[in-house]
Amino acid sequence: MRAMTDSTAGSDPSGECYMDIAAYLKRINYHGPLTSTASTLRQLQIAHLRSVPFENLSIHAGEPIVLEDGALFEKIVVRRRGGFCYELNGLFAALLRALGFSVSMLSASTINSEGQFGPDFDHMTLVAQLEERWLVDVGFGDSFEEPLLLDEREPQVQGEHAFRVDATGDNHLTVMRRDQDGEWKVQYRFSLAPRLYADYEEMCRYHQTSPQSHFTRQRICSRATPDGRVTISHMRLIITNRGGRVERELASEEEYARALREYFDLVMPG
Repeated sequence: MRAMTDSTAGSDPSGECYMDIAAYLKRINYHGPLTSTASTLRQLQIAHLRSVPFENLSIHAGEPIVLEDGALFEKIVVRRRGGFCYELNGLFAALLRALGFSVSMLSASTINSEGQFGPDFDHMTLVAQLEERWLVDVGFGDSFEEPLLLDEREPQVQGEHAFRVDATGDNHLTVMRRDQDGEWKVQYRFSLAPRLYADYEEMCRYHQTSPQSHFTRQRICSRATPDGRVTISHMRLIITNRGGRVERELASEEEYARALREYFDLVMPG
């Protein structure tokens, strides 16, 4: 299904319109400048992370995930849902292009608790080319809230956390330190070759269907807040902010649905 468009719409390579910029900006509660600058890019990423949740509820509801801008616009903007990395970063890339940014989708592989990297296309991240190159990501959950300078090797501090982008041969690594005394931990490895949705289809299908995928094992819904994060992991509600961390079990599916509405403005069908 294609979204209705206005005079600010973009188009895909076939010439078919899909992007209603005004509706997308309303979805992410964005009222800032639209010039193709680093400041605008920063404000857009923050707004997106605080409005659109990282969630895998479609997988557990039996809803197929279609990697196509029109279908993603319908889900995320029209139906006010979230998604996982391919959906969130894919559609955000489409918005940025419609606003005049030069942006590419990149293949990334995440690292597990044993320090082993997953396969290529395990994650989608983005690079935006302005006067400098910026790593952009609205689909990795608890990570950098502002874009990172891709070619900067010194730590980039964001609040209580710090991030690095390390270069290793043909690849780059994102590395995070949660506080000043914490250790640096790799988040994912990525290459700079531009990619298309079709390149991610096999891994997207794996994450929707494989018993080995962590996305099929339990539900997750999470978004950033101005001073922390709110998450529902399986049946546990977790709220973190500067005052600390509060957790509680949700007693029923009815309470789960209420929490989705209250904290994410999200209503699942049925």
